[in-house]
Amino acid sequence: MFHKTFLLIFTFFPFLLRAAEGGVSLTAEKAFMIGDFPITNSMITSWVISMFLILAIRIVVGKATLAPNKGQLFIESIVGGLRDIVEPIVGKKLFFPSFWLLSGLFIFILTQNWSGLLPGVGTIGYYDEHGNYSHLIRPGNADLNMTLALAAVANISWLYFIFKYEGLKSILIHIFGNKADKKEVGIYFFIGLIPIFIGVGLIEIISILFRPVSLSFRLFGNVFGGENLLHKMFTLAPGFEWILPVPFYFLEVLIGMVQALVFMLLIAVFIGLMCNHGEEHH
Repeated sequence: MFHKTFLLIFTFFPFLLRAAEGGVSLTAEKAFMIGDFPITNSMITSWVISMFLILAIRIVVGKATLAPNKGQLFIESIVGGLRDIVEPIVGKKLFFPSFWLLSGLFIFILTQNWSGLLPGVGTIGYYDEHGNYSHLIRPGNADLNMTLALAAVANISWLYFIFKYEGLKSILIHIFGNKADKKEVGIYFFIGLIPIFIGVGLIEIISILFRPVSLSFRLFGNVFGGENLLHKMFTLAPGFEWILPVPFYFLEVLIGMVQALVFMLLIAVFIGLMCNHGEEHH
């Protein structure tokens, strides 16, 4: 009975706090200033959610032991599941050095994506002196600055891994090297393919430069679009505000999970393409 009551409150209580003053603004809104540095509502939400997550894990796990309690076993099962996904992609050599980045990206992005479904996030606010409605709380990943920062951290870390564990020579061979087998295609055909693979390498450089853009805009677009979709569902059919958004809440739960997984897997694939050469490499 308790679980059914909790589920009912969790499902419908957010609807009671969602306002009808349009959707989420395109840019994060300034909450206050620290000197010349603006603190936005997205930053506050991301800080609060991150602190809550850290404290929750510390409370649930407690002191780690060889014989894990239920909380530690739950966290270890999540980590083990992520390991099963990531290790075949990045390879055994890069798994432990890169797992802190990949698991951190997944958990942080997932919790920030789902934070937009909490009561009051993206809805509670105030009217300024010009009559414009400003939101006090905004999902962290509904701010393009946040997703750009995540993409920048991920790509800088990618550069660190490939230069440390592969080296410049191996990177140049991977990007511009001739992938044909000289014995199979013949020496003349092999030489003729060199300009083609150099051109392919230049295209690969361009794609690498655009990775931060694609990563950040994909995540931002999905979260920002989902927030506005939920707002629209509350005003689309007056009288049905209590039921119409329900399917979209569950859809946003799924999208939040998928986008976090996609972001993590893309970075893992980028690392694995350069550094995972199979068992013969080890």
